[in-house]
Amino acid sequence: MAKATTKAPAAKAPAKKATTKAAPKKPASTEPLIIKVCEASLIKLNELNLDHQLQSEINWCLGSYQNDRNPIGLYQMAERALPIFKSELAKKTKGVTAKLISDIEKALKA
Repeated sequence: MAKATTKAPAAKAPAKKATTKAAPKKPASTEPLIIKVCEASLIKLNELNLDHQLQSEINWCLGSYQNDRNPIGLYQMAERALPIFKSELAKKTKGVTAKLISDIEKALKA
């Protein structure tokens, strides 16, 4: 005669209590706008193969900012990049957008 197998009922995990607190908000980016603008400018200058001297200076200023947290050089580089991008926008160079230029101008005003 075959034995009947019986399964033991699975143990239930205790129910989790519902929390009424809202999830914590993520803090806004702690990077200043000038950092983002300079990084975007560097990428765009590299993609378009424009002004290699300015590219290297922006790269140097980004590294310098990481060490001393003094953004003055980044503001100077953004000021130098702005007319280059404006002239490329006038030429309708693909990839140079009005948003990029407005972001640079916004960062310089801040």
